[in-house]
Amino acid sequence: MLPAQTAGTPQSLFGYRDFSAQAKIDQQFLAIPDAKLAGEELKTLTAAPHIAGSKEDHDTALYVAEKFKAAGLETTIVPYKAWLNLPKEIHITATDNNGKTLMTGPTREHVEGDPFDEDPRVVTPFNGSSPSGDVTAEVVYANYGRPEDFKKLDDLGVSVKGKIVLVRYGGNFRGVKVYIAQERGAAGVIIFSDPADDGYFRGDKYPKGPYRPDTGVQRGAVQYLFKYPGDASTPGIASTPDLPASKRLNPATAASMPQIPSTPISYHDAAPILEALTGPNVPHEWQGALPFAYHVGPGGVKVHMVLKQDYAYRDIWDVIGKIPGTESPDDWVVAGNHRDAWVYGAVDPNSGTAAMLETVHGLGELLKTGWKPKRTIVFGSWDAEEEGLIGSTEWAEDNADRLSHAVAYFNTDVGVAGPNFDAAAVPSLKEFVREVTKEVPSPKGGNVYDAWKKSEAEGESHRHSASASKQNAEVEIGDLGSGSDYTPFIQHLGVPSTDIGSAGPYGVYHSVFDNYNWFIKNADPTFVYEQQQARVFGLEVLHMADADVLPYDYVNYGKEITEYLDAAKKKADDANVSGLDFAPAQAAVKRFATAAEAVHQKQQSIPANLAAFNGQLRQVEGDLLSSAGLPNRPWYKHTIYAPGEYTGYAAVVIPGVNEALDAKDSARAAAQLTTLTEAINRAAATLEAAAK
Repeated sequence: MLPAQTAGTPQSLFGYRDFSAQAKIDQQFLAIPDAKLAGEELKTLTAAPHIAGSKEDHDTALYVAEKFKAAGLETTIVPYKAWLNLPKEIHITATDNNGKTLMTGPTREHVEGDPFDEDPRVVTPFNGSSPSGDVTAEVVYANYGRPEDFKKLDDLGVSVKGKIVLVRYGGNFRGVKVYIAQERGAAGVIIFSDPADDGYFRGDKYPKGPYRPDTGVQRGAVQYLFKYPGDASTPGIASTPDLPASKRLNPATAASMPQIPSTPISYHDAAPILEALTGPNVPHEWQGALPFAYHVGPGGVKVHMVLKQDYAYRDIWDVIGKIPGTESPDDWVVAGNHRDAWVYGAVDPNSGTAAMLETVHGLGELLKTGWKPKRTIVFGSWDAEEEGLIGSTEWAEDNADRLSHAVAYFNTDVGVAGPNFDAAAVPSLKEFVREVTKEVPSPKGGNVYDAWKKSEAEGESHRHSASASKQNAEVEIGDLGSGSDYTPFIQHLGVPSTDIGSAGPYGVYHSVFDNYNWFIKNADPTFVYEQQQARVFGLEVLHMADADVLPYDYVNYGKEITEYLDAAKKKADDANVSGLDFAPAQAAVKRFATAAEAVHQKQQSIPANLAAFNGQLRQVEGDLLSSAGLPNRPWYKHTIYAPGEYTGYAAVVIPGVNEALDAKDSARAAAQLTTLTEAINRAAATLEAAAK
């Protein structure tokens, strides 16, 4: 057990009139999350495969609900009904030009010595949201399936029309790979994990090491999340069990549902297909780590792909635990993690669930001492995240009015895959995350912030020599793209959000091998990083619930938007996209930045009219939403951050403008610049009013 006191408590903290009382509460809290208990919780949560909608998934909901209740939280299990598929039959056969069978699959995932991979409840690897299909076609290899990869095929004179496209994982979200292939007329898509990316090329494969073994398959949803996440039939509204059918879209033709079949396979099964492919040699950077030269195709091999999906409206279960606030009960601090998994989900997501349960345990002990938060705290254990962020999206849509003044959403997903802390956040909460990590002890000694800074500097030096300025700079915190449950909160509703995790060599993502045995061998054998993550998560919640002044840093937000605009202007100039006037947007962000400086001074003075001032501070993020949303994907309303249409996971900043520039569409870029300028001016006006 790590002593709670080793990290050092600050004398003062941004947002507090007097931090001394909070410092004592922090120390009480930090002493409670227990490594051993976290390990027991993880073992229970991962005892059985628990794919969304299954009996075992419901069992984990009951378990989490009991833990919430035991800690004194007002607890409810909230059901939704979502359009989900399970595989009835998945079959792939590859034959050469002479009709000789090269491969039949998928091969069962198995390694000698794994105690979990033979459970009969393990679902055959498949893609969530893939339609059924029976396709026989030649194969074209398209590297990572990014726009630039398909462009390279064009340059080589290779068409994917009517072909099965074979792509490897990495570079973008799997749904984007299918989306681009569909746009180009492909008949189907097969996605495999190349050992260059997370297999033996990286290090020892499981069970000897942490990397993907030959038969390991990365399952995953291919829903077009960049259109909208959540239940495909109910964009913008909650898919409650009693929702009439007339309120639902036909999911077969919904914009977020792929129209061509796709399925994942292992590199064991991909190798015979790749080895038999003829056609041009691949560009050098397309070569993976299998022991032969890769070719683009087509030619040399045909694949017969049979996918029979069982689609139905299935029940899913969110678990919600609440601690009412005493002073500002309508101002919610929401913290969440998803619970469902493709198979066992030891790292993804239940390392996060175990950490969250220990956070809840810590707050429960504080409640026994008489502590109560000023603002209401809400914990969410989301379901069906893997199929398309469904549980969190439906709940957020269900509670949109209440969330309009939620002061933060804190997310964790892959809580612990190894020892390296990492975070992403809106710019206004980046410094907030850094401050929290300075208070939490690290298993490496010192505090989490110092260990984070050291691992970041070492990571830089592996890529190129880390400069002294880099070593002295603040740790970098990423931007929020998509692929986890913060998406509906920040990008649809404008709730300021963060996402934390602890990373490491993790080659078994979305496979049967992401289980308790892998976890205790590779990720966190003594669960001290689980304990660390529970402490960081808990301090985020405590500080946001009890700070006098909401600790948003709009000075940093202004700097980041300025950088985004400068980069977009340069991109427009370089691409010769003419007729764009960036001056109004630049004037707006200058106005925003000036007001932010004044507000920052006022935040430090802790003004008397706290309720009104905090309300204005919270409104700023909401001002950055556009009611019309992004072109062709109106569910995404944030003008500063969205998942990219062609990246899926990675954030695109000022997305309306940048995606129009990528498309060389000057009229759309001009219109989106106007929308962005209006949003920044709204936010600047709110800051100016707050500064008075």
